[in-house]
Amino acid sequence: MHALPPHIADWFAARGWSMHPHQRAMLDRTATPALLLVAPTGGGKTLAGFLPTLAELGPKPPPGLHTLYISPLKALTADIRRNLSAPIAEMALDIRVEDRTGDTPQTQRRRQRADPPHILLTTPESLALMLSYEDAPRIFAGLKRVIVDEIHALAESKRGDQLMLGLARLQTLCPGLRRVGLSATVDDPPALGRFLAPHPHACEVLTADPGPAPDIAMLDTGTPPPWAGGGGRYAIPAILNQVARHRTTLIFHNTRAQAELFFHDLWLANTDSLPIAIHHGSLSRDARAKVEAAMAAGQLRAVVCTGSLDLGIDWGDVDLVIQVGAPKNVKRLVQRIGRANHRYNAPSKALLVPANRFEVVECVAALQAVRAGDLDGEPRGPGARDVLCQHILATAAAGPFHADDLFAEVTRAGPYTGLTRAQFDACLDFAATGGYALRAYDRWQRLMQDDHGRWRLRDPRSARAIRMNLGTIVEEEMLKVRLKPARAGAPLGQVEEAFAATLTPGDTFLIGGQVVRYEGLREMVVEVSRGRTREPRIAVFAGTKFATSTRLADRILALFRAGDWSALPAHTADWLALQRDLSRLPTRDRLLVETFPREGRHHLCVYGFAGRNAQQTLGLLLTRRMEEAGLAPLGFVATDYATLIWGLEPVTDPAHLLQSNELRTAFEGWLGQNAVMKRTFRTSAIIAGLIERNTPGRRKSGRQATFSSDILYDTLTKYDPGHVMLDITREEAMKGLVDFGRIEAMLARVQGRIDHVPCPRVTPLAAPLFLEAGRIPVKGAAEQRLLDEAANRLMAEAGLA
Repeated sequence: MHALPPHIADWFAARGWSMHPHQRAMLDRTATPALLLVAPTGGGKTLAGFLPTLAELGPKPPPGLHTLYISPLKALTADIRRNLSAPIAEMALDIRVEDRTGDTPQTQRRRQRADPPHILLTTPESLALMLSYEDAPRIFAGLKRVIVDEIHALAESKRGDQLMLGLARLQTLCPGLRRVGLSATVDDPPALGRFLAPHPHACEVLTADPGPAPDIAMLDTGTPPPWAGGGGRYAIPAILNQVARHRTTLIFHNTRAQAELFFHDLWLANTDSLPIAIHHGSLSRDARAKVEAAMAAGQLRAVVCTGSLDLGIDWGDVDLVIQVGAPKNVKRLVQRIGRANHRYNAPSKALLVPANRFEVVECVAALQAVRAGDLDGEPRGPGARDVLCQHILATAAAGPFHADDLFAEVTRAGPYTGLTRAQFDACLDFAATGGYALRAYDRWQRLMQDDHGRWRLRDPRSARAIRMNLGTIVEEEMLKVRLKPARAGAPLGQVEEAFAATLTPGDTFLIGGQVVRYEGLREMVVEVSRGRTREPRIAVFAGTKFATSTRLADRILALFRAGDWSALPAHTADWLALQRDLSRLPTRDRLLVETFPREGRHHLCVYGFAGRNAQQTLGLLLTRRMEEAGLAPLGFVATDYATLIWGLEPVTDPAHLLQSNELRTAFEGWLGQNAVMKRTFRTSAIIAGLIERNTPGRRKSGRQATFSSDILYDTLTKYDPGHVMLDITREEAMKGLVDFGRIEAMLARVQGRIDHVPCPRVTPLAAPLFLEAGRIPVKGAAEQRLLDEAANRLMAEAGLA
């Protein structure tokens, strides 16, 4: 154990603090090339990450950048700067700390390039931008350490791919660079270590004492939750009571829309005028900043929020977290719970509020997982190649490079260790010429080889456009829905582009209380005609929602199998017992399929527990197969755990419909007829640099980007079907919007073991799906009463009177 530098030892002594063991261990491992610290929220892990920097820099450091801190959130960099300023001032250290994000003024960015601070706090996007300048070698010349905070959050997206490519570039510029990753919620620490620093820079994992178990429970609302729905508004009186009993409460929701609706009703019910606010990513920067400042000053009693506050902003006054709606993901729940009592060895306090009756089971399973320390996480696939294409262009913007050198560098980045030379060369060829079908066009002739065999920009002026388009976050477009003809037709509302992408001509859906028929997508407008049926084929569009994780779904199924439901409220246990008596309960290694008649329709319910996106895709594929078999399907609805289909003819052999090879054939045909591939192509084409979001002097609108991407997609499909962008598009579509991989995994798991249970009436587990299906919004005070009456009728029908 090394002696503590006097300025650090004196600071801890003056505060009356003793150093946590993991903070001491970080100082002792200052020279370690790569280190991942897993420590509980409130355990001082950020300070642990910075202590070696403060020790090395000392009271009078020389000028130059020493440590780069990278965070997923701009708000987190500002928070860290505030929290670092106090110890630096109290230790009397002459250390400059600055942040650089998309919000940083241009004049300050220029000054930082000329005279970098000792510690720079930034985001993956800003790092990519800095590395794209010719003077990057000078800016980072003295860099010794890089700290990646909340690394688990970055590892789950393309932002993590972009960041690891950036770190590989930094390692080339600064061979002695040391890497540190910080996280509180890691399901597989060795895998995350390999992501941060693969061989030969093997990453050491340091795990801190997890501290006391969190104080977590379900909120007793006095009344059972409704049978369907996702807002949790039934619990507002009980939630307000908790807010009044605590200093500051964070009330998390899974979607921004639910947060807005809940906040509106909470505000109306807040007769004691408690100071409450709302915070999510769609609000303006000023609005978010005001809420953050009020929270830091202790002026708010509650904040209704979404994932924008998932990560480590340190608000010490928060003493309660309430999660409204099932968490869908244990890791995310643990992260949110950690926002309460943000102090070491103080148990976090959290309450879960299931939004509907099935979510009671999911919440109990999630609570059991948290108590068991069983975090979920899907195996991470290889790094995205559209991100690699962008990185190649950004590297060229910084100066000439040899292909062999860049390939060696890229394959030292964790997500790209398995990249083949052929895959790299295809990306390089695309970055240079646009690929075979596009090489005749000057606009995609961007790189050339010089006399020394180095790749460089064909036109140095293109560097500006490349920099303006760096980043992997592509904004979700909202598309207007209009009756044909689109220019003259009345606007009916908006739908998410992700939903529009799954439609094929002839599909009917519900908007504004009426059933409409999808005719096509024309220049960012969804063209529809009035539906001739009263029932929508695709009953619900809900935007992109979190899907229940595989691990959590397995726990729910294990809870069913156990038969000991003492942890469940009596009303939920009775519901499951009735399901077991009338039909069966789903299990992990068998697929439960129920068929039953209701109101003159034949119904098929498949309990796949594969997550919302996969169950939605399963509905699209099964109705397609049923159509081909003459079974006249009318519509379907999907949730995280089941797909319910209704039609005119009974299904007597569901196993035939669920054959894996036939479903894949149906999937291929379905993909070819809708806009999923085009939408995915557009996103990847923007990231890869084929389509520019921003051009000097103007920003391209979503309409222009979609119009040009559709033309490009059709051109490549016709003339160059082996183009690398089409390969990338297929990879991304399979694992993104449609989640077909989880359908195949589910079918592989059950291996043809399908339990078909024909039932005389709707079953207890299927009944709540009818409350999801085709719900027409009823405006006014009667809405809840009508929904309650419908629910009571259904449950009586299912034997739950």
